Amino acid sequence: MNLPTKITVLRLFLTIVIVALLCIPFSFFGFNFPKYDVNGVAVELNYIIAGVIFIIASLTDFLDGYLARKNNQVTDTGKMLDAIADKVLVNPILIILAANGFINAIIPVIIISRDIIVDAIKMEAANKGKVVAAIKSGKLKTASMMVGLVLVFFYNIPFEFINIRVDLFLLYFASIMSIISAVQYFTLNKDIIFTKSEVL
Repeated sequence: MNLPTKITVLRLFLTIVIVALLCIPFSFFGFNFPKYDVNGVAVELNYIIAGVIFIIASLTDFLDGYLARKNNQVTDTGKMLDAIADKVLVNPILIILAANGFINAIIPVIIISRDIIVDAIKMEAANKGKVVAAIKSGKLKTASMMVGLVLVFFYNIPFEFINIRVDLFLLYFASIMSIISAVQYFTLNKDIIFTKSEVL
């Protein structure tokens, strides 16, 4: 296992830690994370810790790809694990935040559904020997979603102090871009999707 793949595996481990921080009922074991009042905003420490870990995990997504390309260590296993780690990092967190009332449930429904559709398009194209390139709307969706999630973890501070929900704006924007990018992926690749595979 090369270094980029080890970093990808680390991202998977960090995701487990984040999910544990947000889901485990620590009070059942006699422990409660402290809560703080930050200028009228009630902040729970476990979300702050999870937010820091989420930032680190997100940075590993850039680092493993950079090192794999730089050191010519791109492997099929690494690409597969990277794709899995990306989905495992984001999707459970979206669901948990919706279940805990931090975001509207429509956000994970749209984003996760979009990812399933786009992944299906990419798989069908790959089966026919074609590579589906990333598009600008997809990159905007990812960037706005990641920044929005970081802000949710940190209770939208400092924007919360001036009563501007930048976190939710970014996540709703990411949802809109999810729909747009899914339509664009389908439109750009419909000829590939509906073309019969050549029989060897």
